[in-house]
Amino acid sequence: MDGGSNSSASQRAAIAPAADDVRAQLDRLIASPDLDVPARARKFLRYVVEETLAGRADRIKAYAIGTEVFDRDPSFDAQTDPVVRIEAGRLRRALERYYLSGGLSDPVVITIPKGAYVPHFALRTHAVGAHASAVDALSPAAPPTGGPVVAPPSRQWGPWLGVAVAIACLVGLVLWGTLRVGQPPDAQASAPLPLGGPTLVVIPFADLGERPETRVYADGLTEEILSQLARFREITVLGRETSRGIPAGADAARIRRDLGVRYVLEGSVRAAENRLRVTGRLLDARTGTVLWSHTFDADLLVRDLITIQDDIARKVATAVAQPYGIIHRADQIRNGARWPDDLEAPACALGFYAYRATLSEESHAAIRSCLEQAVALHPAHATAWAMLSHLYLDEDRFGFNPRAGSSTPIQRSLDAARRAVRLDPANVRSLQALMVALFFAQQPTEALEVGERAVALNPNDTELLGEFGTRLGQAGAWQRGAELLEQALARNPGHSGYYSGTLAVYAYMQRDYARAESLIRQAALKKFPPYHFVAAVIYAQIGKSQEAAEARDEFLRMRPTIFEHWDEEMAKRNYRPEDVAHFAEGARKAGFPVPVQTAAESLLAARLEH
Repeated sequence: MDGGSNSSASQRAAIAPAADDVRAQLDRLIASPDLDVPARARKFLRYVVEETLAGRADRIKAYAIGTEVFDRDPSFDAQTDPVVRIEAGRLRRALERYYLSGGLSDPVVITIPKGAYVPHFALRTHAVGAHASAVDALSPAAPPTGGPVVAPPSRQWGPWLGVAVAIACLVGLVLWGTLRVGQPPDAQASAPLPLGGPTLVVIPFADLGERPETRVYADGLTEEILSQLARFREITVLGRETSRGIPAGADAARIRRDLGVRYVLEGSVRAAENRLRVTGRLLDARTGTVLWSHTFDADLLVRDLITIQDDIARKVATAVAQPYGIIHRADQIRNGARWPDDLEAPACALGFYAYRATLSEESHAAIRSCLEQAVALHPAHATAWAMLSHLYLDEDRFGFNPRAGSSTPIQRSLDAARRAVRLDPANVRSLQALMVALFFAQQPTEALEVGERAVALNPNDTELLGEFGTRLGQAGAWQRGAELLEQALARNPGHSGYYSGTLAVYAYMQRDYARAESLIRQAALKKFPPYHFVAAVIYAQIGKSQEAAEARDEFLRMRPTIFEHWDEEMAKRNYRPEDVAHFAEGARKAGFPVPVQTAAESLLAARLEH
């Protein structure tokens, strides 16, 4: 068995794709909707691949990419303008996701190794199975230094992990037949799962270690992952008692048949000397497809085991369960990325997150209607009420599909959020909705207190971190707000447009206009009115008059009357007077019809007089 595994790994390492095959794969990637990056990142990918194939890999540096791909001027400094680093990280993560989803059957794998911008090429052989080929092809490898096409080097852990996983799977399949022995007939039967969307079960992580305590590590990690996953209310996670009864390596299809779950999280733990390696995988139980896979390495001499377990469990739970995460995207694909026909709350939730990713007025009304019918059918569903609270608020703050009536959008938003919290006081989505509604009801102190409570309940939720970071910044705590947004961006690049746009506001307020420009260009939110206002004031401050005028005209087309209520609009967002004055300065430069003297400027002038 050892010899066969080593031989297979060596054969895979010896195969390198031809330049024509790499170019064909590049064209496939550029054209694929499964590669979830904007046009600028596709341009980045084509540039580094073509330069490598032309034998100019040594020229692929941050400065060259910045000037030749992102049109920076000759004074470009990668230390102060992070555009290359940010786009490289976004592209690297998007390629990993692509090859674990839509690109599972592609013959050539193109990756961007960490710490460099030179791409790596590998020819994927399918004889060893889709799981192994996907993991092997995405394993970290040194960037090419010689010719344009380089095969992946063998890794110290590769052969042993292959053997250990094979043994674990074999033993698991044998043990699975005994799982139901001695149990009552209904012990493992499918039970009705609560309303709440996708369902997940965690198989105990396999012990592949050379040390006797590795079993303890594996058990502890499984428990911690279950605890972290339970914080996300959008998914239903089967309890630890059910998880413990499933042997490592059990067949996903059998688990789905017996437990009725859609997703299976499995993994392995290996400890040797002072090193710990953890591999996690998320499977679609219906098809057996690997939707996500990642390897974590840790040094037991540098950090204690409890800290390592907590860190890895947090990263796994965040990647898998967060809004816009792996499960969310898989459900979107399963539903054809369209608005579902049925009006059950989980289906509406799927549409809600699609709306939040783009913030378009076109989808707002349909999703609001769906959620209203969902809460009529399921009045005790807290998350649906919380989502509805956001949609009511968006009638006011973005001007999306406002309704006439005695009750204002903000009041309806507050009522829905408070109902959500009453139904489930520990539901992070409910607390997030209440935080935002209170904030726009001009109760920032109470809003931020609720936000702190929500983050304490689930510090892994990037949707929450981004929202709370935004409110902190608007209230004047720009530094802490930016730190939370950076965390959200690092953990959840799939929602990078919103985070980049808000970070652009932070950079603007710090008068770092170069960084603000870089960030606003990464925020693909052109259907979102505030995007155009922020872009206009940034461009105006750096003297890009034509781009400022284009953004100004687009914003005025979408929100033509907002400047008639400038002071009210700024007040409801709880900006400090000095920040409002800074916005007004940029807005005047951009040609917006800002009042001659705003309320904030009058207040600042009065302070100076005293």
